[in-house]
Amino acid sequence: MSDNDGDLGFDGGGYDVDDWMRLRPFVGAAATLDDVQRRAAIFALGDTHGGRPIEMELPQPVIWWDDDGEVAAVAVQAEAHEAEDGEVMEVLGLILPDGGGAVALLEDVDLVDDSDPIWRRLVTEAIGDETGKEDEAD
Repeated sequence: MSDNDGDLGFDGGGYDVDDWMRLRPFVGAAATLDDVQRRAAIFALGDTHGGRPIEMELPQPVIWWDDDGEVAAVAVQAEAHEAEDGEVMEVLGLILPDGGGAVALLEDVDLVDDSDPIWRRLVTEAIGDETGKEDEAD
């Protein structure tokens, strides 16, 4: 049984550097498809075995290193899953500053404090784009 009875605490409108703590984590169990549909979890993996929560403080600010570079996010879900080949994947469910969700491997993120200047800048830039401010470098 999980400790998650509602949504992740965001309305799709995202967060800023001062209100990210209102995000509610998904903890206590591996997520199911029902959890994702209820917006209590970001992801549910069905093609792995032995899914279990990773013991870590959530929500947790992170800098995610995706294909486009650094992305600020807040991890709200952390699970370890075993693939068919026996490899254990540590997977995070992330909420982006604009309210979107993403899934990343733990090895592809840096855990940071909310006072980290790079994380703060990335969050501010991400929500600045959402308010209609355009990059003047175009």
